[in-house]
Amino acid sequence: MQSSGGFAGTGGDAAGSAGAPMGGDSGESAGGSGGTQEQCEMTLGEPDASGSPSCRGISSTCGPTEDESCCNTRAVAGGTFNRVADSRYPATVSDFHLDRYEVTLGRFKNFAACYPGNRPTAGSGKNPNDPNDTGWDSAWDAELPADRAALEASLACESTRQTWGKAESRLPMNCVSWYVAFAFCVWDGGRLPTDAEWQYAASGGAEQRYYPWSDPATDMTIDDAHLVKTGSLLPVGSKSPAGDGLYGQADLAGSVGEWLLDYAYTSLVYPVPCDDCANHEAPSNGAREHIGGAVGDSLSHFTTTSAAGDTVPEGELASVGLRCARL
Repeated sequence: MQSSGGFAGTGGDAAGSAGAPMGGDSGESAGGSGGTQEQCEMTLGEPDASGSPSCRGISSTCGPTEDESCCNTRAVAGGTFNRVADSRYPATVSDFHLDRYEVTLGRFKNFAACYPGNRPTAGSGKNPNDPNDTGWDSAWDAELPADRAALEASLACESTRQTWGKAESRLPMNCVSWYVAFAFCVWDGGRLPTDAEWQYAASGGAEQRYYPWSDPATDMTIDDAHLVKTGSLLPVGSKSPAGDGLYGQADLAGSVGEWLLDYAYTSLVYPVPCDDCANHEAPSNGAREHIGGAVGDSLSHFTTTSAAGDTVPEGELASVGLRCARL
């Protein structure tokens, strides 16, 4: 389930390391030493038993019963559906995997511990199903923090709501720019999902669910059992399984919004046809999409019929986090 990713660090020999947690629990402190040298030098082709380098040394404590890997990923069977439930905008996506949980603070600490040696290389992180996706552009290198200190400083975007520095390592990571989100997913063996992929998973594919959890698809029931929409952020998967989508992803609505690969659709009109498509044309301000709504948003942001929001890619918001797609 690895994408054609790559990162700038020196490749190390991780042979024999699969399944062997390394280092301490990265959820202990925001400024902890994090991963070991081997963890930081491991190649993407040799993840540990969790399937992702970001979960090395992290106990399986995510989910409603606190016994799942925070790096759990679920298959999404491809097909055709209508974006924002509008028959004018059909889209087809191929089979892919989408992480069950939003990226947690604990997982991100492992990334920060290895930074900047794990910055992406040119062409990495592309969607192999989309011939128009060229992956990471080397021109974006300058948009990444220069070193680990700069990265950590960038994560302090809002003192009351930022998760960086919190004690609970299972909180969804926020305050990351689009560039940092892209870099994390490449390092973790994945990529950012496209708008079409994310909407497909949240809609339950051809079921065209009103909310990710709607069953039947037209059910408009929404309450605190389904999503984190008020108050403080909670550990990922706290509303699972009640709030899960058809394919098993948690927190597709509420919690934090999630960065997407696509540039913003400034006209709010989706392209047709769309076969594993994404918007690779930058608007004048270069804004990128994020979707799913966040704590404090109005109820309309949580439906699968609401269009994605957008922010300049260097934006670091307490309301926006990330989730990775994989093959």
